[in-house]
Amino acid sequence: MQVSEHNDMEESGQIRLNKATREWVIYAPSRRKRPQDFQQRSQEKPTLVNRVASCPFCEDGQHQSELILLELLDPDGKGWQTRTIVNKFPALTPDNSTQRSEAGIYMAMASYGQHEVVIESPDHHQTIATMPLAQVEILIETYHQRYMTLMEDPNNMMAIIFRNHGRGGGASLRHPHSQIIATGFVPRNRRIQEEEAQRYFDQWGRCVYCDILEFERHERKRAIEENDSFFAFVPFAAEVPFEIWILPKQHKADFGCISPREKSDFASILKNMLLKLYEKLNDPDYNWAIYTAARYKAEEPQVHWFCQIRPRLTTPAGFEMGSGISINPSLPEIDADFLKR
Repeated sequence: MQVSEHNDMEESGQIRLNKATREWVIYAPSRRKRPQDFQQRSQEKPTLVNRVASCPFCEDGQHQSELILLELLDPDGKGWQTRTIVNKFPALTPDNSTQRSEAGIYMAMASYGQHEVVIESPDHHQTIATMPLAQVEILIETYHQRYMTLMEDPNNMMAIIFRNHGRGGGASLRHPHSQIIATGFVPRNRRIQEEEAQRYFDQWGRCVYCDILEFERHERKRAIEENDSFFAFVPFAAEVPFEIWILPKQHKADFGCISPREKSDFASILKNMLLKLYEKLNDPDYNWAIYTAARYKAEEPQVHWFCQIRPRLTTPAGFEMGSGISINPSLPEIDADFLKR
């Protein structure tokens, strides 16, 4: 994009198509703020202590040992570093059946699934952005082990790893934690993404995500950071300000196929992206999720797993609800430049 084209877009706006999903995004620069204006207002910080007696996730909290699914210990024998437990208030439970049933003209099924909480650190006031890299590497190892275990169950069609941060991101507890939900069906939005990837592969004989990766690495206008295994950038058709995608450079459909080296590199780039948001936008609320292949798609040549980070800096309104089209007041090129500076 030439400078004049960039300036014209800032004045008149643009509508962009997401190459992977075929969804349109409206860019409204008349609503645009300066990047630093997206910084969340400073709030009075609580006294930082490692443990909070009333927190159920702290070491001295109300854990019941039979609920602990996985615990990775400190190599020095000083205690646990991550714990994975059954969610006390699960959205889905493994005791139910995956059998569909008719309800008049409708269809329903019991709430089958598995809902786990990954306690990311014994330190109550820690966050991925501020953790030592070694701790984040242990966290990625935890995700991988639990993912592999969940996908051994033939009833689980998909396992979704995600993190809610801050009240605006839906987090109900401050203690650093993420979640994994395994479902007995494939969610519609994931199926649509897989179908779009299949159509692209059928037409061009290539993975759409690999093509995006190659183009973004070459153009560099929306690039933020890369290492040996991963590339992080603001997508061309970002739906929200400062949206970030982290793509593995090697084509892999399934997060379960991540190698030991890739685990370390993923931990590094994920931490760095969240640290940039933490420092430059004053620790905004956000959500991130790992998009990975559904069961039976793990070896498909058109599916490419990746991580998406979406800060909660704007509020969708009536047009977005009625049309399904996002309005983004911030240009991806400007967001990427601000984050990598």
